[in-house]
Amino acid sequence: MKNLKRALAGIAAVTALVGTFAVSGSAASADTASQKAKPTVVLVHGAFADASSWTDVTKKLQRRGYQVVAPANPLRGVASDAAYLKSVLQSIDGPIVLVGHSYGGVLISKAAQDDPDVKALVYIAAFLPDAGETAGELSQGGKLGPGTINTVAYPGGTDVYIKPSAFRDVFAADVSASQAAAMAATQRPIDGSALGTKFEGAGAWHTIPSWALVASQDNAIPASAERFMAQRAHAKTVEVKASHAVSVSRPDAVADIVLDAAKSVR
Repeated sequence: MKNLKRALAGIAAVTALVGTFAVSGSAASADTASQKAKPTVVLVHGAFADASSWTDVTKKLQRRGYQVVAPANPLRGVASDAAYLKSVLQSIDGPIVLVGHSYGGVLISKAAQDDPDVKALVYIAAFLPDAGETAGELSQGGKLGPGTINTVAYPGGTDVYIKPSAFRDVFAADVSASQAAAMAATQRPIDGSALGTKFEGAGAWHTIPSWALVASQDNAIPASAERFMAQRAHAKTVEVKASHAVSVSRPDAVADIVLDAAKSVR
Protein backbone atom coordinates (compact mmCIF):
# COMPACT_ATOMS: atom_id res chain seq x y z
CA MET A 1 0.00 0.00 0.00
CA LYS A 2 2.83 2.37 0.89
CA ASN A 3 4.50 1.62 -2.45
CA LEU A 4 1.22 2.34 -4.24
CA LYS A 5 0.82 5.64 -2.41
CA ARG A 6 4.40 6.61 -3.30
CA ALA A 7 3.76 5.75 -6.95
CA LEU A 8 0.55 7.74 -7.04
CA ALA A 9 2.29 10.68 -5.34
CA GLY A 10 5.07 10.50 -7.90
CA ILE A 11 2.60 10.49 -10.80
CA ALA A 12 0.79 13.50 -9.28
CA ALA A 13 4.05 15.40 -8.91
CA VAL A 14 5.07 14.71 -12.49
CA THR A 15 1.61 15.71 -13.73
CA ALA A 16 1.79 18.97 -11.79
CA LEU A 17 5.29 19.67 -13.14
CA VAL A 18 4.21 18.99 -16.72
CA GLY A 19 1.18 21.23 -16.17
CA THR A 20 3.44 24.01 -14.92
CA PHE A 21 5.66 23.75 -17.99
CA ALA A 22 2.61 23.64 -20.23
CA VAL A 23 1.20 26.82 -18.69
CA SER A 24 4.61 28.54 -18.83
CA GLY A 25 5.09 27.40 -22.39
CA SER A 26 1.68 28.72 -23.37
CA ALA A 27 2.43 32.06 -21.71
CA ALA A 28 5.80 32.25 -23.47
CA SER A 29 4.17 31.39 -26.79
CA ALA A 30 1.50 34.04 -26.22
CA ASP A 31 4.17 36.59 -25.35
CA THR A 32 6.15 35.69 -28.48
CA ALA A 33 3.02 35.93 -30.58
CA SER A 34 2.26 39.33 -29.06
CA GLN A 35 5.78 40.54 -29.92
CA LYS A 36 5.45 39.25 -33.48
CA ALA A 37 2.06 40.89 -33.88
CA LYS A 38 3.58 44.32 -33.27
CA PRO A 39 5.44 46.14 -36.03
CA THR A 40 9.10 46.97 -35.76
CA VAL A 41 9.72 50.70 -35.34
CA VAL A 42 12.65 52.11 -37.34
CA LEU A 43 13.85 55.55 -36.20
CA VAL A 44 15.87 57.57 -38.72
CA HIS A 45 17.75 60.62 -37.46
CA GLY A 46 18.55 63.63 -39.58
CA ALA A 47 21.48 65.99 -40.04
CA PHE A 48 23.42 67.51 -37.14
CA ALA A 49 22.37 64.63 -34.86
CA ASP A 50 22.95 60.91 -34.41
CA ALA A 51 20.96 57.86 -33.35
CA SER A 52 21.35 58.79 -29.67
CA SER A 53 18.84 61.59 -30.29
CA TRP A 54 16.21 58.82 -30.17
CA THR A 55 17.35 57.33 -26.84
CA ASP A 56 14.43 58.45 -24.66
CA VAL A 57 11.90 57.70 -27.39
CA THR A 58 13.42 54.25 -27.88
CA LYS A 59 13.14 53.44 -24.17
CA LYS A 60 9.46 54.43 -24.10
CA LEU A 61 8.66 52.29 -27.15
CA GLN A 62 10.59 49.31 -25.80
CA ARG A 63 8.70 49.51 -22.52
CA ARG A 64 5.51 49.12 -24.58
CA GLY A 65 6.86 45.94 -26.13
CA TYR A 66 8.03 47.24 -29.50
CA GLN A 67 11.20 46.18 -31.27
CA VAL A 68 13.14 49.34 -32.20
CA VAL A 69 15.93 49.84 -34.73
CA ALA A 70 17.71 53.21 -34.85
CA PRO A 71 20.36 52.99 -37.57
CA ALA A 72 23.25 55.39 -38.04
CA ASN A 73 22.27 57.57 -40.99
CA PRO A 74 25.36 58.03 -43.20
CA LEU A 75 24.37 61.60 -44.19
CA ARG A 76 26.37 61.37 -47.42
CA GLY A 77 23.62 62.10 -49.95
CA VAL A 78 19.98 61.32 -50.66
CA ALA A 79 20.55 58.41 -53.06
CA SER A 80 23.16 56.59 -50.98
CA ASP A 81 21.47 57.32 -47.65
CA ALA A 82 18.12 56.05 -48.93
CA ALA A 83 19.79 52.94 -50.37
CA TYR A 84 21.40 52.27 -47.01
CA LEU A 85 18.08 52.72 -45.21
CA LYS A 86 16.39 50.38 -47.69
CA SER A 87 18.98 47.71 -46.88
CA VAL A 88 18.12 48.11 -43.19
CA LEU A 89 14.42 47.72 -43.95
CA GLN A 90 15.08 44.58 -46.00
CA SER A 91 16.83 42.99 -43.01
CA ILE A 92 13.65 43.24 -40.89
CA ASP A 93 10.92 40.61 -40.93
CA GLY A 94 7.31 41.71 -40.72
CA PRO A 95 5.53 45.06 -40.73
CA ILE A 96 7.43 48.29 -40.14
CA VAL A 97 6.57 51.73 -38.81
CA LEU A 98 9.15 54.04 -40.38
CA VAL A 99 9.92 57.27 -38.52
CA GLY A 100 12.07 60.16 -39.76
CA HIS A 101 13.29 63.34 -38.10
CA SER A 102 14.28 66.36 -40.18
CA TYR A 103 16.31 65.18 -43.22
CA GLY A 104 15.35 61.67 -42.16
CA GLY A 105 11.92 62.52 -43.58
CA VAL A 106 13.46 62.74 -47.06
CA LEU A 107 14.94 59.28 -46.64
CA ILE A 108 11.83 57.52 -45.35
CA SER A 109 9.87 59.09 -48.20
CA LYS A 110 12.35 57.57 -50.65
CA ALA A 111 13.25 54.23 -49.04
CA ALA A 112 9.61 53.26 -48.47
CA GLN A 113 8.65 53.65 -52.11
CA ASP A 114 7.16 50.32 -53.22
CA ASP A 115 8.03 48.59 -49.94
CA PRO A 116 5.01 46.51 -48.92
CA ASP A 117 6.32 45.96 -45.38
CA VAL A 118 6.27 49.66 -44.46
CA LYS A 119 2.78 50.14 -43.11
CA ALA A 120 3.04 53.65 -41.62
CA LEU A 121 5.26 56.70 -41.97
CA VAL A 122 5.83 59.14 -39.12
CA TYR A 123 7.43 62.53 -39.73
CA ILE A 124 8.94 64.29 -36.71
CA ALA A 125 9.68 67.95 -37.47
CA ALA A 126 10.61 66.54 -40.84
CA PHE A 127 10.59 67.05 -44.57
CA LEU A 128 7.81 65.39 -46.60
CA PRO A 129 9.21 66.03 -50.06
CA ASP A 130 7.63 65.34 -53.41
CA ALA A 131 9.07 65.01 -56.90
CA GLY A 132 11.53 67.75 -57.84
CA GLU A 133 11.72 69.36 -54.39
CA THR A 134 14.85 69.84 -52.27
CA ALA A 135 15.31 70.04 -48.53
CA GLY A 136 16.98 73.40 -48.96
CA GLU A 137 13.97 74.86 -50.75
CA LEU A 138 11.50 73.41 -48.26
CA SER A 139 13.37 74.91 -45.30
CA GLN A 140 13.54 78.46 -46.64
CA GLY A 141 12.75 80.95 -43.90
CA GLY A 142 14.56 78.92 -41.25
CA LYS A 143 17.73 80.03 -39.48
CA LEU A 144 19.99 77.47 -41.15
CA GLY A 145 22.17 79.45 -43.56
CA PRO A 146 25.56 81.02 -44.25
CA GLY A 147 25.61 82.85 -40.93
CA THR A 148 24.92 79.76 -38.82
CA ILE A 149 26.90 76.99 -40.53
CA ASN A 150 30.51 75.92 -40.93
CA THR A 151 31.73 73.94 -43.93
CA VAL A 152 34.63 71.51 -44.04
CA ALA A 153 35.91 70.18 -47.36
CA TYR A 154 36.80 66.50 -47.57
CA PRO A 155 37.88 64.39 -50.57
CA GLY A 156 34.78 64.18 -52.74
CA GLY A 157 32.55 66.68 -51.00
CA THR A 158 31.86 69.31 -48.35
CA ASP A 159 30.52 68.64 -44.88
CA VAL A 160 28.10 71.08 -43.27
CA TYR A 161 27.94 71.67 -39.51
CA ILE A 162 25.92 74.10 -37.42
CA LYS A 163 28.22 76.56 -35.70
CA PRO A 164 28.48 75.72 -31.98
CA SER A 165 27.58 79.31 -31.14
CA ALA A 166 24.35 79.03 -33.16
CA PHE A 167 23.43 75.42 -32.41
CA ARG A 168 21.06 76.00 -29.50
CA ASP A 169 19.11 78.76 -31.25
CA VAL A 170 18.81 76.93 -34.57
CA PHE A 171 18.40 73.34 -33.42
CA ALA A 172 17.71 72.91 -29.72
CA ALA A 173 16.31 76.07 -28.14
CA ASP A 174 14.26 74.18 -25.55
CA VAL A 175 17.02 72.04 -24.05
CA SER A 176 19.47 73.24 -21.40
CA ALA A 177 22.50 75.23 -22.48
CA SER A 178 24.84 72.47 -21.30
CA GLN A 179 22.95 69.78 -23.19
CA ALA A 180 22.82 71.91 -26.33
CA ALA A 181 26.58 72.47 -26.08
CA ALA A 182 27.14 68.71 -25.85
CA MET A 183 24.85 68.12 -28.82
CA ALA A 184 26.73 70.75 -30.82
CA ALA A 185 30.04 69.10 -30.02
CA THR A 186 28.84 65.63 -31.07
CA GLN A 187 26.72 66.62 -34.09
CA ARG A 188 27.18 64.58 -37.26
CA PRO A 189 27.65 66.67 -40.41
CA ILE A 190 25.75 66.23 -43.64
CA ASP A 191 27.24 66.43 -47.10
CA GLY A 192 26.08 69.77 -48.44
CA SER A 193 24.92 68.22 -51.72
CA ALA A 194 22.16 66.33 -49.89
CA LEU A 195 20.30 69.53 -49.08
CA GLY A 196 20.20 70.55 -52.75
CA THR A 197 19.31 67.20 -54.29
CA LYS A 198 15.96 67.10 -56.10
CA PHE A 199 13.69 64.35 -54.82
CA GLU A 200 13.02 61.67 -57.43
CA GLY A 201 9.63 60.03 -57.81
CA ALA A 202 6.54 60.50 -55.70
CA GLY A 203 6.99 60.64 -51.95
CA ALA A 204 5.95 57.39 -50.26
CA TRP A 205 3.41 59.38 -48.24
CA HIS A 206 1.22 59.37 -51.36
CA THR A 207 0.40 55.70 -50.79
CA ILE A 208 1.34 54.90 -47.16
CA PRO A 209 -0.69 56.21 -44.20
CA SER A 210 1.26 59.04 -42.59
CA TRP A 211 1.52 60.90 -39.31
CA ALA A 212 3.30 64.20 -38.69
CA LEU A 213 4.48 66.08 -35.62
CA VAL A 214 4.89 69.81 -36.19
CA ALA A 215 7.34 71.57 -33.86
CA SER A 216 5.84 75.02 -33.47
CA GLN A 217 9.09 76.63 -32.30
CA ASP A 218 11.33 75.02 -34.91
CA ASN A 219 14.04 77.37 -36.17
CA ALA A 220 15.60 74.89 -38.62
CA ILE A 221 12.50 73.99 -40.65
CA PRO A 222 9.82 76.67 -40.25
CA ALA A 223 6.68 75.38 -38.58
CA SER A 224 4.67 76.85 -41.47
CA ALA A 225 6.58 74.60 -43.88
CA GLU A 226 6.01 71.57 -41.67
CA ARG A 227 2.28 72.32 -41.55
CA PHE A 228 2.10 72.74 -45.33
CA MET A 229 3.85 69.45 -46.01
CA ALA A 230 1.75 67.57 -43.43
CA GLN A 231 -1.50 68.97 -44.82
CA ARG A 232 -0.48 68.17 -48.37
CA ALA A 233 0.20 64.56 -47.36
CA HIS A 234 -3.12 64.33 -45.50
CA ALA A 235 -1.08 63.20 -42.51
CA LYS A 236 -2.62 62.79 -39.08
CA THR A 237 -0.98 65.77 -37.43
CA VAL A 238 -0.19 66.93 -33.93
CA GLU A 239 1.49 70.20 -33.07
CA VAL A 240 3.88 70.46 -30.13
CA LYS A 241 5.48 73.53 -28.60
CA ALA A 242 9.08 72.46 -29.18
CA SER A 243 12.29 73.17 -31.03
CA HIS A 244 13.71 71.13 -33.90
CA ALA A 245 15.25 68.77 -31.33
CA VAL A 246 11.80 67.60 -30.27
CA SER A 247 12.84 63.95 -29.86
CA VAL A 248 15.23 65.12 -27.13
CA SER A 249 13.11 67.81 -25.48
CA ARG A 250 9.68 66.17 -25.82
CA PRO A 251 10.21 62.39 -26.08
CA ASP A 252 6.76 61.66 -24.63
CA ALA A 253 5.04 63.54 -27.44
CA VAL A 254 7.19 61.83 -30.06
CA ALA A 255 6.59 58.38 -28.58
CA ASP A 256 2.84 59.05 -28.42
CA ILE A 257 2.50 59.80 -32.14
CA VAL A 258 4.68 56.80 -33.04
CA LEU A 259 2.50 54.58 -30.85
CA ASP A 260 -0.62 55.97 -32.51
CA ALA A 261 0.78 54.99 -35.90
CA ALA A 262 1.94 51.59 -34.63
CA LYS A 263 -1.48 50.74 -33.20
CA SER A 264 -3.00 51.27 -36.65
CA VAL A 265 -0.93 48.43 -38.09
CA ARG A 266 -2.86 45.16 -38.25
